[in-house]
Amino acid sequence: MRLFGHPAHSGVFVFCPKWKERPLSSYDRERRVRVNRQIRISPVRVVTAEGEQLGVLSIEDALAQAAERGLDLVEVAPTARPPVVKIMDYGKYKFEEAKAARAAKKKQHVIHLKEVKYRPGIDDHDFDFKTRHAREFLGEGNKVKVTMMFRGRQMAHPELGRAVLDRVSSELADVAKVEQEAKLDGRNMIMVLAPK
Repeated sequence: MRLFGHPAHSGVFVFCPKWKERPLSSYDRERRVRVNRQIRISPVRVVTAEGEQLGVLSIEDALAQAAERGLDLVEVAPTARPPVVKIMDYGKYKFEEAKAARAAKKKQHVIHLKEVKYRPGIDDHDFDFKTRHAREFLGEGNKVKVTMMFRGRQMAHPELGRAVLDRVSSELADVAKVEQEAKLDGRNMIMVLAPK
């Protein structure tokens, strides 16, 4: 048993038991594949690696068929009645599955929401610099949240901020479309642009 404390919280300790193996989540339970002796239901429908049907056999006969071929017995359809098992090389099957998952992950593109902040009285150089960054974000396929920040008495003239946001949307009209129109949210006016 170990106790951890923090100097800022004098007298407060948290009990941390030694790490135990985490229980399987529902996702892990769904993805779990039974192999060889883990398959307990008998009889089972047996299919070879080539797709040939061997029929409905007892689990012992199916294991004997797999051992005869030097392969594993893998449960492929546990919910079917009787369950379907396939005689295959389980290591190769896992490798191919992991390879396919990696390829699918490589192809997917996650869209991020990038933010660019402006002020109502922004100078031309600063405006161009920030707008160029927004253009780069849109070019990468990300959405851009354009935030107009008001301070003090600037809140009395939101039309000045809206004019800057309109200027941003017109500058980026060739690469972006307005996904969310400019709206006031507290001291900020927010507009969201999405790549075309």
